Amino acid sequence: MKIKKDDKVLVIAGKDKGKKGKVAKALPSLGRIVVEGVNVRKKHIRPRKEGEKGQIAQISMPINASNIMVICSKCNKTTRVGYSLMENKKKVRVCKKCGGEL
Repeated sequence: MKIKKDDKVLVIAGKDKGKKGKVAKALPSLGRIVVEGVNVRKKHIRPRKEGEKGQIAQISMPINASNIMVICSKCNKTTRVGYSLMENKKKVRVCKKCGGEL
């Protein structure tokens, strides 16, 4: 999977289309991504101790990785991710539009 934790992304499909956010968690085995503030669901939490009140928490759920695009930090545009080998034989992710390192 070409999208990593802490990448800035834009949702390109679904009910949250157009929203931007930061990747909170990547789930490569499922091909899904958790983005902060996107695909939010309400979860009812039971009280654990006596006297404590129950509450309703809002939790970001995973979305398919094909429905988001990475935003390049250099050119500030949505882009596809490519790979390049550095001179010290290290593989790095690069922006397909500007060639900058992600």
